[in-house]
Amino acid sequence: MKAPRAAVKPYARALHDLAKERQQTETVGRDLDAMVDAVARETELRDFFGRPWVSTAAKRAAGVEIATRLELSPLVRDFVGLVARQGRAQHLDAIAESYRDMVDEDLGRVRARVRTAIPLTEPEREALRTRLGRVMGGKQILVEEGVDPSLLGGFVVEIGSYIVDGSLDGQLARIEERFARG
Repeated sequence: MKAPRAAVKPYARALHDLAKERQQTETVGRDLDAMVDAVARETELRDFFGRPWVSTAAKRAAGVEIATRLELSPLVRDFVGLVARQGRAQHLDAIAESYRDMVDEDLGRVRARVRTAIPLTEPEREALRTRLGRVMGGKQILVEEGVDPSLLGGFVVEIGSYIVDGSLDGQLARIEERFARG
């Protein structure tokens, strides 16, 4: 189940404000990602936080214990406890993503999810990063690359709701559409 934006944004904003005040935005982001990864790896743990019949006190205790064992910062440990106590632990991944977006915005960078038929070479990755940076108003582009074997060739870039389809599949679809229109 996708987390409702209204349930995620206030938590991410509060954490971001505290981390910014303490000049720990990058550290908090890494710690938050470590917590999300730990929960994502363990199916039973993920299910535990999603079960409505488990008490919020038990979820809070588990969240704090996990954060402590991972040696996360006190700010993230306390935040995870708060989120679990409020019954939002199952949305921690969405909160972390929203937090990451806020930090990226502060630092003038944007994340681009790139799907390619084959892995990009470093010169191709750099050329893509440069062109996307120009299109996005000079922002620094962080490329999150993935290989999609279903693509015949080319690439598909997603930056938020902005999509650039430079795939062979997309080009063929556009040609077919032109022929259909005459």
